[in-house]
Amino acid sequence: MTEPAVRPRSALRTAHVHRAHLPVFGKVFTDSWRSLIGWGLGLAAAASLYLPIFPSMNGNAQMQELINSLPPELTRSINYDQIGTGPGYVQATLFGLIGFMLLSIAGIAWGAAALGGDEESGQLELTLAHGVTRVQVALSRYAALVVKILGLTALTCVLVLLWNGPAELSIDGSNLLGTGMLFGGLILLSASVALFCGALTGRRIWGIGGGAAVAVVGYVFNAIGNQSSNVEWLHALSPYYWAFGHTPLSSGANWGTVVVFSLVSVGLGVATAGVLRHRDVGV
Repeated sequence: MTEPAVRPRSALRTAHVHRAHLPVFGKVFTDSWRSLIGWGLGLAAAASLYLPIFPSMNGNAQMQELINSLPPELTRSINYDQIGTGPGYVQATLFGLIGFMLLSIAGIAWGAAALGGDEESGQLELTLAHGVTRVQVALSRYAALVVKILGLTALTCVLVLLWNGPAELSIDGSNLLGTGMLFGGLILLSASVALFCGALTGRRIWGIGGGAAVAVVGYVFNAIGNQSSNVEWLHALSPYYWAFGHTPLSSGANWGTVVVFSLVSVGLGVATAGVLRHRDVGV
């Protein structure tokens, strides 16, 4: 009877090595799950602060007098002209203001740090030394960005749904779904620009500047365009107006705008991969 062949120790070690699927994609969540939870808690706190007080404002004569006393241009600029209804209140306070601000900051910070920040710190060169291509890294980072933003968008919609009855908001479920898609698409647009600018320059600050320009300029153009018919043409240049200009939480979403946001974001993700593939890293 012959002895079984003894396999070399190195071969045994190799046989037990487990290669993770999509390692670059998964590493993003391993490194950033704490911040993801933090932003989620921030959104939950904002929703729980703003939404429950709607019943005390609805029909409050003093509050209505205060809003009526403000210049119409100002109430339109801050989207308070429909704040007397549940959908108008949620769109003006959560989707159009505090939620927009929180998720824009998170998305732009993630997008700018994904490639530009990593290149500044030297981490991107270490990642590329581990047998992954630049295109794989760029697309994995973009996919992780999409998942994180859509996850927080879904959380925002769930929070609104939970408060819909107790806070007497009277929001239609299909309108909430459409508004959530527009909200997520708007945030993803700014974050994708931040990712692209970071990959193009290798600097986190340029990524933040590019993403912030889309978010801030879009909000400002919408506010100015609301003030007078002479400057309404600024709405055409405002992604914020494309998303919220037609009160989607009350009237239903324009799904064509959702498609436009999605296509532009995917195009920026592909362009990011192309830029990273052809430029020198770490110079």
